[in-house]
Amino acid sequence: MKKALAFIVLGAVLAALPARAQEQHQHSHGEAEKFGAVHFPASCSAEALPVFTRAVAQLHSFGYEESRRSFEEVARTDPGCAIAYWGIAMTYYHPLWSPPSPEDLAAGRAAAAKAAKLEAKTEREKAYIGAIGVFYVDSEKVGHGPRAQAYSEAMESVSIRFPSDHEAAIFYALSLLGTASPGDATYANQKKAAAILNAILPLEPQHPGVAHYMIHSFDYPALAIDALPAARAYAKIAPSSPHALHMPSHIFTRLGYWQESIDSNLASAEAGRQLVAKRHPGATSFDTLHALDYLEYAYLQVGDENGAHRVLDEAAAAKTFDEESFAAGFAIAAIPARWALERRDWKGAADLKPSTLKLPWDRFVYAPAITQFAKALGAARTGRLDEARAALDRLSEIHTALLGAPVPGPYDWATQVESMRLAAEAWIAYAEGRRDQALGMARSAADFDLKTGKHPVTPGAILPARELLGDMLLDMGRPGEALAEYEASLKQAPKRFNSLYGGARAAEAAGKSDKARQLYGELLAQCVTGSPRPELAHAKAYVSEQTQVH
Repeated sequence: MKKALAFIVLGAVLAALPARAQEQHQHSHGEAEKFGAVHFPASCSAEALPVFTRAVAQLHSFGYEESRRSFEEVARTDPGCAIAYWGIAMTYYHPLWSPPSPEDLAAGRAAAAKAAKLEAKTEREKAYIGAIGVFYVDSEKVGHGPRAQAYSEAMESVSIRFPSDHEAAIFYALSLLGTASPGDATYANQKKAAAILNAILPLEPQHPGVAHYMIHSFDYPALAIDALPAARAYAKIAPSSPHALHMPSHIFTRLGYWQESIDSNLASAEAGRQLVAKRHPGATSFDTLHALDYLEYAYLQVGDENGAHRVLDEAAAAKTFDEESFAAGFAIAAIPARWALERRDWKGAADLKPSTLKLPWDRFVYAPAITQFAKALGAARTGRLDEARAALDRLSEIHTALLGAPVPGPYDWATQVESMRLAAEAWIAYAEGRRDQALGMARSAADFDLKTGKHPVTPGAILPARELLGDMLLDMGRPGEALAEYEASLKQAPKRFNSLYGGARAAEAAGKSDKARQLYGELLAQCVTGSPRPELAHAKAYVSEQTQVH
């Protein structure tokens, strides 16, 4: 695949990028703002054009609110500029996030209609306006998935009709990612998108969308290494975007580059704080919360409990939000669950409470499922079986609701929740002495987890089902089988603290001292000095003893 997509070119071009990306769209908005370079010809007035270019650059980094403000400024400056309303409509469609709310759909539909009514001055602009119009057609009756697919096909037509228009090709690549099935092991859409982007990269090396969407194309364990150059370049291309500062951590997380992930998300979280202080004083930025979830995950993998606790405290202090985004809801549920479960604080997990914050939980019911999963697992591991069953019942209700009313979009949240439900039920059965049944459910949970893959909103599973299967096998005195499951888990989520430690313990119990020493060594090498995790004391003692023996 590297040869097919010419990744040598990718690495060479991105590695050569300057640390400072001074771009044409900055103009009157000041040299301090850097969102990358885009080249989108538009028939707006000369006064409005720089703002329009800036808006498109912000759009490519999913800065939807800021992009919308810029497009609205264009429309005020040049009321006859139809393509400005195309931009406004585009900001309400988030291809890789959750589908638009009914309110956002109505606003996007109105903007698309206004763009069509104004009649663009060029055939190219008419084609763009027609494509986004397709997404909003019959949005009150037709589901999100078919409309997203129709938009993708429309953008493909635009890119074919205007072959020299890079923007059309880049937006088409994004639409392919927005309609890709996470369970497709061939990564057909992702590879197709990457091929398009890779062809444009040498021509537009500072384009934010190219680096951004390249990262999303390879946000999978088997492909992540190929996006490392893009990950290391994107934050330099668009350093004024909180999302651009965060996105490299998707690849860093996939590769287990924990310190680089931490650095990315510290920068992103701070950028989000600064932006929300300007736009929504007193609120919490959903960009910041999204970065904090990735930050919590990374801190826990290196045993930095102080850092992880600071993240926990900041997330707990959130009361209102700049946007009631699914990313905010997911982080609010995920961060406390990660804090308890990753540290094997089963009592703390059992004691978790569902969030009462004012968020549209009915639109993303999979987020509250995280809390119920943690409660069920924690209660099962501490012998509080009545509480475990109550949480399991709630997980079953959420799963049933998702089956009856699936979340629009390609990701299979119902099966992901079923994976969590089965993993929790497995440990309840295990606590009740039904070990064969428990093991069967744990295996099914791991299979479902692998089938659904990872959604971009999360750095990884709250606890990987295959890692939990390894825990169960190790507890059953089957270390050889447990080691195989831990190693399989590490292929999907490299350098996870608990998979490394579990695998090392399994290897030690199986008499595979070289493998145990290797895994303990990897764990020790990635963890911070002075970590209080008790597992590290055992790892140090074992490695020291084995070193003396050898």
